[in-house]
Amino acid sequence: MVSPEKIARAARCLRAGGLVAFPTETVYGLGADAGNDRAVARIFEAKGRPKFNPLIIHVADLAQAEVIVALDDRARDLAALFWPGPLSLVLPRRNAAAVSLLAGAGLDTLAVRIPAGTVARALIEAVGAPVAAPSANPAGGVSPTRAEHVIDGLGEAVDTVLDGGPCPVGIESTVLDLSERNAVLLRPGGLAREDLEAVLGPLAMVRGPSGSPHAPGQLASHYAPGVELRIDAASIRPGEALLSFGDHRLSGFAAERNLSRAGDLREAAANLFAMLRSLDRPDHTGIVAMPVPETGLGLAIMDRLRRAASPRRLAEHTCAG
Repeated sequence: MVSPEKIARAARCLRAGGLVAFPTETVYGLGADAGNDRAVARIFEAKGRPKFNPLIIHVADLAQAEVIVALDDRARDLAALFWPGPLSLVLPRRNAAAVSLLAGAGLDTLAVRIPAGTVARALIEAVGAPVAAPSANPAGGVSPTRAEHVIDGLGEAVDTVLDGGPCPVGIESTVLDLSERNAVLLRPGGLAREDLEAVLGPLAMVRGPSGSPHAPGQLASHYAPGVELRIDAASIRPGEALLSFGDHRLSGFAAERNLSRAGDLREAAANLFAMLRSLDRPDHTGIVAMPVPETGLGLAIMDRLRRAASPRRLAEHTCAG
């Protein structure tokens, strides 16, 4: 439990230009005052994140969102249904928005969401301003779902870490682009595509990177463990660990973590990053992952696994959380 006193201290840290890692319902975020250019620059420095990759702007309520982005009828309908929650909307940036241009990568849009986590919202309310926050991990690496993951990855680069326990959703927010006439799903995440399509109808989906990203999590190589990851559990190589799902008869693996023995995709999403981390050990020659059904949250799980398994030629320099 994060006390009001700790939240108040963290809010003072943010207002002073510091970096605060805090829990949301999705993953831990690395927060900075979104209107402070120097503080936002510290996020990129701490993560080793490329400056062409925009950040998600977290707000406490719809009124705070209205000040920085223009919401159309579609955005208002979705906000009424899914905010607070794991949905980020890419919307036209207002000219007078007090948000660092660096946070939006110089684009005329901003990705905005209201997090469902009580700690996150209490922190943003205490700051009294939007908070820019990508995932609190080194660029390109596995996203953090516990406070110790943040400390292991970023260490003293973070001024304050609020420990709110494990993140219940465990996978980043869904990112939906509403900046144009046709809505586009930029990143599957903690809100299922089917839920959005029940409101908007069929959605186009970006299947791979094309130029500079319009939202976080679009780079080809991302969410990667230190050892090689494959998505081909039909053949297990010597020394490989297995990331499994449901019942199976595979054998010969060095270690195993099962995302959900019951085949529950929500449970699998909540376990994904923590289990990837636990299998990422130097005594394993690699990790082999079983695929999951690409329905509901399975679409987001497979998106993360494919990106984590992608070649990492540019991962050290061009990936972000």
